[in-house]
Amino acid sequence: MIIEKLSLYFQFPFVRYALIVGVLISLSSSLLGVTLVLKRFSFIGDGLSHVAFGAIAIATILNLSNNMLLVVPVTVLCGILLLATGQHTKIKGDAAIALLSVGSLAIGYLLLNLFSASANLAGDVCATLFGSTAILTLTMTEVWLCIGMSLVVIAVFLLFYRQIFAVTFDETFAKATGIKANIYNLLIAVVIAVIIVLAMNLVGSLLISALVICPALSAMRVFKSFKSVTLCSVVISVVCTALGILIAILAGTPVGATIVAVDIATFGMFSIIGRLTGGRL
Repeated sequence: MIIEKLSLYFQFPFVRYALIVGVLISLSSSLLGVTLVLKRFSFIGDGLSHVAFGAIAIATILNLSNNMLLVVPVTVLCGILLLATGQHTKIKGDAAIALLSVGSLAIGYLLLNLFSASANLAGDVCATLFGSTAILTLTMTEVWLCIGMSLVVIAVFLLFYRQIFAVTFDETFAKATGIKANIYNLLIAVVIAVIIVLAMNLVGSLLISALVICPALSAMRVFKSFKSVTLCSVVISVVCTALGILIAILAGTPVGATIVAVDIATFGMFSIIGRLTGGRL
């Protein structure tokens, strides 16, 4: 019965597009999750997602036909400011993220209330924050944009894997070996910002951190090396996202919340496996 129902749904192109885009977004999101956890910068996802929400609010008020034209550069700029300069200012990383996160969320919602002409403001805000069926209503332009940006993120990670590994574990040693750590921190910031913008269509701005961090934390329960944790994180993220989308389609539940629920359940399962194996893999 379930297989027949899925077969019926997969006859529709928008369902296939949603699965392809969702898998690519989850794959690219999981690549830098390990780096963020190890650098103790896990909450940057929350901060940048709220910045993206504020940018979307402004784009909505300006009636931009493609809000990506504003959201991407604004989010990237804030990501650069947080990671590249956050440790050299009077307001340190975690405090800067909290300030930016709350401020962007509040200003974005305030602007929407003051200037938006939408007849369903509460519904629009809720969909942006928690995700909706937007992943099932993507246009071909949005599909190709998501595919292109996801492939760029994956290519950047593979090309600069050694440098990202070095700055993740010991920036001082990386600098001593000739690696320009500041440049690669900047690269990480830009890539994370792009991932945040991509993931908003999938899980909404409030749930993005779970998409980025949960697979990495699950993999760390069982594996110990950077490479094995990253590979396991990618597999977990892709499987959980695909499963979450399929469950959401069959059960009629919100896509973003369903994916995150599957991620949390997987974390619990890997925590049990880690305890049984002693995390020796």
